[in-house]
Amino acid sequence: MPRTSRSGVRLLVVAAVALAAVIAVASIGLGDNLVYYRTPSELASAPGEPGERIRLGGLVVDGSITHLDDGVTFVLTDGTADTTVVHRGDPQAVFAEGHGAVVEGVLAADGVFRSDLLMVKHSNEYRPPDDAGAGP
Repeated sequence: MPRTSRSGVRLLVVAAVALAAVIAVASIGLGDNLVYYRTPSELASAPGEPGERIRLGGLVVDGSITHLDDGVTFVLTDGTADTTVVHRGDPQAVFAEGHGAVVEGVLAADGVFRSDLLMVKHSNEYRPPDDAGAGP
């Protein structure tokens, strides 16, 4: 085999090993940062083991938020199924009806999801406040 073809094969092998290493490092790094959650429909069809800690995500149903002394209760929906959530702790300021939320906790025997972690989904779109009342 001519010397130039051996060099080409070696270069190809080195490039393939380097690419595999980059993909492996990226996969490991992303795996720790991905957040997986179930929808209310998935929770209804497969509630999991009693006491199993899970994440549940959906939209907060309009008119469902009730503030409690030590938290908030609301309903999450995916458009097909609804799940009542009781969250202990103060919700974030951007928590609102009609917006997405992900909660972490346990599905109780009574079918109510008991949460101790509430993450609010929001858009990355910035809108300045209305200046309708502001003068020149």
